[in-house]
Amino acid sequence: MTESFERLLLRAEHLMQRLEAALPGQMDAPDWNASFAYRYRRRAVGSGVLLPVHHMNLVAFDDLKEVDVQKSKIKKNTEQFVHGLPANNVLLTGARGTGKSSLVKACLQAFHESGLRLIEVEKTDMVDLPDILELLAVRPEKFIIFCDDLSFDEGESGYKALKSALDGSIAATAANVLIYATSNRRHLLPEYHSENNTYQHAEDGEIHPGEVVEEKISLSERFGLWISFYPFNQTEYLTIVGQWLSAFGMSSIGASVYRAEALIWSLERGSRSGRVAWQFARDFAGRNGVSTV
Repeated sequence: MTESFERLLLRAEHLMQRLEAALPGQMDAPDWNASFAYRYRRRAVGSGVLLPVHHMNLVAFDDLKEVDVQKSKIKKNTEQFVHGLPANNVLLTGARGTGKSSLVKACLQAFHESGLRLIEVEKTDMVDLPDILELLAVRPEKFIIFCDDLSFDEGESGYKALKSALDGSIAATAANVLIYATSNRRHLLPEYHSENNTYQHAEDGEIHPGEVVEEKISLSERFGLWISFYPFNQTEYLTIVGQWLSAFGMSSIGASVYRAEALIWSLERGSRSGRVAWQFARDFAGRNGVSTV
């Protein structure tokens, strides 16, 4: 009887160990001295890890042209943040390839020596934001949680997690964490023509959005600072091309040498964005035997 009872206890203990292993545990802290940028990677449901980024693609504020207004806003907000002053979560929206992500990288370049750190989180992993925030709250550094190209489809779980993390949870967001996100659309959720039917018209002529529209607007409104980006005109595009060529060591080349090629390049791609300007400059430098490394 005693032997059977001991075997039963042993099996119960093994079962408990397997159950504990299957349950989500507390996230392990990374080596905070390994880098000043990290990527969150989900390993299993309720389990993830912060991986240090050893080869970073950073850019300086001075290297970003034709976005002076946007640059000033995000730089000032981040400066307030690293100095312990009130600052806002930031949503950068607008035309593709206009420097939204580059401005966030420039913040890290400018302020990492002041204790700024960046955690890149994919939108599909936003559901784990509470665990990430809990891990960061006890650290002395200032953290930007960065989500690039953020948008949600109907019913995605990360939407509510992000909404709560911004300011909708009973637990206050740590003072050492801000969320910076880029998106090509302001309201972050798909919008449909049929939703216009939910608007209500008051007797005095006022128009009030319906519940569906209000819900879609509510997420973007939780970002305290909106920074908008617009397509570049031809002059701005050529200025950015010239800046990148200078960065690649070709500052002595006059605009007349590359102007026609740069314009044809943009026409073929249907865009005069900063990304297209960078791509042309790399191609032009490579064809002329100039290394961009």
